[in-house]
Amino acid sequence: MTEVTTPSTSEVLPDDSRLVLAPGRPPVLRLGPGEPPATAVRQLLSRHGAVVLRGLGLAAPADLAAVARALGVTPMVEREGFAVRDDLGQGVYSASRWPADEPMCMHHELSYADEVPGIALFGCLRAPRQGGATALADARQVLAALPADLVAPFEEHGWLLARHYGEVGLSWAEAFRTDDPEAVSAYCREHCVDHRWLPDGSLRTVQRRAAVVRHPALGERLWFNQIAFLNEFTMDPAVREYLVSLYGPEALPFTTFHGDGTPVPEPVVAAVNDAYATVTVSEPWQEGDVLVVDNLRTAHSREAYRGERDIIALFGDPVRLPGHVRPGASD
Repeated sequence: MTEVTTPSTSEVLPDDSRLVLAPGRPPVLRLGPGEPPATAVRQLLSRHGAVVLRGLGLAAPADLAAVARALGVTPMVEREGFAVRDDLGQGVYSASRWPADEPMCMHHELSYADEVPGIALFGCLRAPRQGGATALADARQVLAALPADLVAPFEEHGWLLARHYGEVGLSWAEAFRTDDPEAVSAYCREHCVDHRWLPDGSLRTVQRRAAVVRHPALGERLWFNQIAFLNEFTMDPAVREYLVSLYGPEALPFTTFHGDGTPVPEPVVAAVNDAYATVTVSEPWQEGDVLVVDNLRTAHSREAYRGERDIIALFGDPVRLPGHVRPGASD
């Protein structure tokens, strides 16, 4: 990034002329190259849950790390990822490796961990020719859009995530960033993840988390989970049926349950995804953009796309939410 004088915070407030607000789109704050004004960005996050910073001149992973420092964001190491990422240094990762022709459903980053990112930063090094936007959904609005009888059992019991690290999907070494089984077991014990090593060397984990949480700063109730995204019914039906027939249901790379262990039926997954769709906003990527997201208040997804797309990410400001980690998970 080219170093120039940054506008003072008093000059770039949320009602400044450089702030673009439009229906169906997140706020866009236009800036010159240089470091973003931290106070203004935090104000926008509090008000809107996300903001696109346009004009910073982001050109390399180190630039996203510099933006994080300017905003006072403390990076965190990703563990338990659901797709492969490349570690680019200084807390910056590549986007998840996901087929370009398949959209990625709405989710909050690492909402199944015991310590979750408070903020997620995404930077655009190369914008795709078509599609590929990182769409957003306000977790307060999603919760309000869901039927009360769907929410109630999740709010009472939480949700379970069951994962199998085997021949299909992410390996446990990739997810935990170590090839030492003892280190993985120690991590699981420390982070309230029930785990079982199988005779073939694969790993099965189960963890129980809250599905509805309160924002630590705003106090508002949020639909905060990956119940729909990581459910088996989100998989291509032909792929799911093939895997179940070949390996059995417990060998699926992931699926979700109600917190009391009962299955999440396909209509519930569809209803959750429909609620996300009703409140989704998006802004097409431009090269050099930085998207700053309150990861607790705002879910994100990824559209299918054509052409080369190079998005990088940094997750930070780790938070432990009261009541989020719940005992009693078992498989």
